[in-house]
Amino acid sequence: MAFQIQPELLNFVFIPFMAPGHSIPMIDLAKLFAERGVNVTIIVTPLNAARFNSVINRAVESGQSIRLLQVKFPGEEAGLPPGCESAETLPSYELIPNFFTAVKMLQQPIEEELRNLIPLPSCVICDKHIPWTAQTCKNLRIPRIIFDGMSCFAPLVTHVLYVSKVHETVPPNEPFVVPDFPDEIELTRFQLPGLLNPSPRINFYDFREQVKKTEEEAYGVVVNSFEELEKDYFEMFRKLKGGKVWCVGPLSLYGNDDLDRAGRGNKASIDTDRCMKWLDDMKPESVIYACLGSLSRLSRSQFVELALGLEASKHSFVLVVKTEGEKSLEIEKWILDNGFEERTKDRGFLIRGWSPQVLILSHFAVGGFLTHCGWNSTLEGICAGLPMVMWPMFGEQFLNEKLVVQILGTGVGVGAKSTVHLGDEEMDEMRVTRKGITKAVVAVMDRGTEGCERRRKAKELGEMAKRAVQVGGSSCKNVDQLIQEVAPLSVARDV
Repeated sequence: MAFQIQPELLNFVFIPFMAPGHSIPMIDLAKLFAERGVNVTIIVTPLNAARFNSVINRAVESGQSIRLLQVKFPGEEAGLPPGCESAETLPSYELIPNFFTAVKMLQQPIEEELRNLIPLPSCVICDKHIPWTAQTCKNLRIPRIIFDGMSCFAPLVTHVLYVSKVHETVPPNEPFVVPDFPDEIELTRFQLPGLLNPSPRINFYDFREQVKKTEEEAYGVVVNSFEELEKDYFEMFRKLKGGKVWCVGPLSLYGNDDLDRAGRGNKASIDTDRCMKWLDDMKPESVIYACLGSLSRLSRSQFVELALGLEASKHSFVLVVKTEGEKSLEIEKWILDNGFEERTKDRGFLIRGWSPQVLILSHFAVGGFLTHCGWNSTLEGICAGLPMVMWPMFGEQFLNEKLVVQILGTGVGVGAKSTVHLGDEEMDEMRVTRKGITKAVVAVMDRGTEGCERRRKAKELGEMAKRAVQVGGSSCKNVDQLIQEVAPLSVARDV
């Protein structure tokens, strides 16, 4: 697409939140802009820069004008242990308030960097969970667009409930129907995101209200989804935001290089070839891949239910095991004492630490995905054309489960009934049982009429996702349109 303003005069600045589920898709988005010929600056802290250096260096070598601008993370000043520059590295989620304090302390140094950038910033695209960027952009007269790491469906549910208060008219465990929606969506208050279902232990009310206020003040919203996936809800969300919504995803599909797919977000904790070779020996669509995200930390008892539920399903599996957090040693001890890994070695593969998820999901041997329903993982499962086992845990994940199971018809729930706030994983030890996990895995991997129909729908959505990011696809067009719309704003500001 020919731009009215020379792209080399534009400089789009990206400010990701420091957690893999937020930073990985924003790096993907930044690369997408750089491919259009505009200058791209990504502001990161040193340890987060180390995660993305290789993928950014490959982009630079291909001729793109993209760079990582490092700003020191004031973690120790905020009371964090050394080396904690991303949310999933916190030794305890009791330190989350300290982490957000450190993020807030970045405002002044980042504002100084923005003042001195050459070319001057044309636009800031930032995570909505960094609300102080609103004031910084006002100070510097820079258009601010927020990146929402969710679908269109989830923030719409949150908005409708925030305005209607219908969830406040019933007891916390009693179902209610979301009003004025195309589909009948039934939820309980215990299944809602933090804005509507706050943690009793950590008070984030003021922060969430600030996020909501600055979100409403933003010029627009970039969404990691595609219009065809949730057409009715995209139209509703666009109307709510005055037309300023751009669906540009699925962002994970733009990286067509195996090196990029294997290293998205971090260096894989295993020899990628070893995992792929193990999968090469399996039958097509015979393996269930189980990974519960970068922030979810299962208690020992819930990991036991997951592991034994997978074993009882009789299906082959790849299971990702966390190596961070207080419970990882207890879990490893159980794996050894129980003999789980040895007992299932012929049909089970355990990955410890970071997993090359996109690469694994695209392998011919993988036939299903057991996920925590984080939006990135959910969308990656959709892109791979896989039916999914849904185990929502916190945030908007129960809303994502509703979208996949009820509206798209490509998922089966494990029976989770309520949110477990970060840090509260031990509060409800048996919220999901091995029986529920086995039942859902068997249903997803089933080759009967219902299972085949679910798989057909999943493959159809996977093809739709690929078409959206191709030249002429809806998401590809939206990236061009966004650049076209923002470019004149920066020119007008400089006059």
